[in-house]
Amino acid sequence: MNMISKAALITGLIGATTFAIANTAVNQAAIAPQKTTTVKQALTLKDDSKVQLKGYVVKAVGDEKYQFRDNTSTMTVEIDDELWQGKPVNAKTPVTITGEVDIDYKPAKRVEIDVDTIRF
Repeated sequence: MNMISKAALITGLIGATTFAIANTAVNQAAIAPQKTTTVKQALTLKDDSKVQLKGYVVKAVGDEKYQFRDNTSTMTVEIDDELWQGKPVNAKTPVTITGEVDIDYKPAKRVEIDVDTIRF
């Protein structure tokens, strides 16, 4: 390989690396809400609003759907199976969940939280 080819290859690798680093996803902790939202407040927020809720997962209601309760109200949350990390949780286990408000209007308005993280 001649010197010009090596220089072109190195320049290309540096450019690709710089592009990849510049386009790395933002750390989720950096965009997670720092303030805890109550369930009552979450039920009034706009679609895709970021929330952090502290309370209890009181029962399973369907495929990855659970009833979540704090001291203000209850609502449905969707928690992907892998987020549980094999930890046993019952209605008395306090948890903190972070996610986004998910509003569906058909057939009637339904507000849920699509959970990104759960802390025990």
